[in-house]
Amino acid sequence: MLFHSPPFLFLFLPACLGGSYALARCTGGVWPLRWVVGCSFVFYGAWDPRFVPLLAGSILANHALGSALHRVAQAGRERTAGRLLAAGVAANLVVLGWFKYAGFFARTAGLPVPDIVLPLAISFFTFQQIMFLVDSRRRLVPLAGLLPYAGFVAFFPHLIAGPIVRPGEIIPQLVAPRFGRFEAAALADGAMLFLLGLAKKLVLADSFAGFADAGFDAAARGAAPTTFEAWYAVLAYALQVYFDFSGYSDMAVGLARMLGVRFPLNFDSPYRAPDIAAFWRRWHITLGAFLRDYVYIPLGGNRLGRWRQSLNLIATMLLGGLWHGAAWTFVVWGGLHGLYLTAQAGIARLPIGNIPLVPAIGRVLTLLAVLVAWVPFRADGMAAALAMLRGMAGLNGTALPQLIVGAVPTLAAVATPVPVLRYLGDARTLSFPEVTVCLLLGWAIVLLAPPVHRMTERARSLALTAGFAFCVQAVFFSRAIAPFLYFRF
Repeated sequence: MLFHSPPFLFLFLPACLGGSYALARCTGGVWPLRWVVGCSFVFYGAWDPRFVPLLAGSILANHALGSALHRVAQAGRERTAGRLLAAGVAANLVVLGWFKYAGFFARTAGLPVPDIVLPLAISFFTFQQIMFLVDSRRRLVPLAGLLPYAGFVAFFPHLIAGPIVRPGEIIPQLVAPRFGRFEAAALADGAMLFLLGLAKKLVLADSFAGFADAGFDAAARGAAPTTFEAWYAVLAYALQVYFDFSGYSDMAVGLARMLGVRFPLNFDSPYRAPDIAAFWRRWHITLGAFLRDYVYIPLGGNRLGRWRQSLNLIATMLLGGLWHGAAWTFVVWGGLHGLYLTAQAGIARLPIGNIPLVPAIGRVLTLLAVLVAWVPFRADGMAAALAMLRGMAGLNGTALPQLIVGAVPTLAAVATPVPVLRYLGDARTLSFPEVTVCLLLGWAIVLLAPPVHRMTERARSLALTAGFAFCVQAVFFSRAIAPFLYFRF
C-alpha cells in the first residue's frame, strides 16, 4: 500500500486516524497504540500477506533477545551480553542476507540463482532492530514491553522506507498519554507536511522520472547517449531521487505528527552541501547517523590512524551501498562515496586543508561528485553506467536538434545537427527546450527555495496551492502509481 494511492488516502488513513482518536477519547490507555500497531500490520500485509509472519516473528525474537540483553547488561555480565549481541546481530543479518543477497552472491559465483521474493522493507526493519539490540547492550534504551516495541518497529509511517529512528527517541512517545489522541494543531500540521510531500512525489519526482528513464533505458539497451542526452538524464534522475525521497520523508513526518509522534529530521537540502561529509549529514540523515554510530565508530572511526580511518570510511560506505541493493552498481556507488570521504579527510590534514575555499566552489565540486555517483546507482548494470559516463564526458559525441542549431548557428561549432535527440524526453524537436526549462525550474527549487521545515506558513500554503490540482489529477487519473524509489531498498 503506497502513501499516494487511493486505498491509503481514502480508506486506510481515515480508518487508522479515526479509530485511534476514538479509542483515545473513549478508553485511553494502550488501546490507541494497539489499534495503530494492528493497522500497521494491515498496511504491511496489503503488499503481500505471506510476509506478515516474517515481520511478526522478527519482532518477537528481537524483543525477547533485547530484553535478555538489557537484563544481562544491567547485571554487569559483560561477556554474556557481548555474546548475546553478536548472536542477535548475526541472526538478523543472516535473514536479511538470505532474502536480499542470496541471489546476488549466487550470480557472482556462477551458481544457480534461487527464486526468492524480497520482503518489503526488510532492510529498514532489520536495521531498526539491530539498533535496538546494540542500544540495549549499551543500556541506552529502557526495557520496553512487547507492544511498544512492536510499535517502534512496525509503526507504518516509517516501516517501509524510514526514517531509521532510535528506540530511545520513539518508544517513549508511543507510550506517552498524548499518543493517538486528536489534537487539532498536530493534525493540521501533519496534514500540511503530508500534502507537501505528496506534491513533491506526484508533481515533481514522477515528472523528472520520465526524462531520466529515457536516457538510462537507452544506455541499458546498448545505445550511446550523446553529451546532452547523458547529462540531462543524470540531472533529471538527481532531481527525481531528491524529490522522491524528500517527499517520502515529509509524508512520513506528517503521518507521525498526526498521531502525536515527532520524527527526527531526515532530509535537509543535501545538494547545497559544501562538502561530501556535509552531504551525508543532510541526505537520509538517519541512515548516515546509523552508519556512523553503528558501523564506522565500532570499526575504529578515526582513532586508529590515517590508513585505518580511510579503510573504515570505505568499508562503511561499501556496506551502505550494498544495503541499498544487491548489485555491483550499488557497491560502486558506495565505494565512490567512501573514496570521496577519504579524499576529503586527507585534504583536511594537508596544510592547504586549513585554507577555506570559496563556498560556491565547494558546493559545485560536491554536487558534481554526487551527480557522477548517481550514474551507477541508477544504471541497469555497469555497461550502462559506463555508457552514461562516456556520454557525460563527451566521448559519444555532442548533438542538438537541427531547428535549435538553425536558430543559433554558432552552436554548429560544438554540436552536430540531428533531426531529434532520440534519448531525450519523448524524442521530439521541442523536447530539448522543454526538458531544459523543466530542469532549470527543478534545480532552482532545489538550490534556491527553502526546505519544507524552514518554510513560513504562507510559503507552505502557496506551495501546496501550486501543486494541489496536479496531485488530484495524479491520484485519480494516472494510469499507474509509481512507487517510491526507496521502497526497492
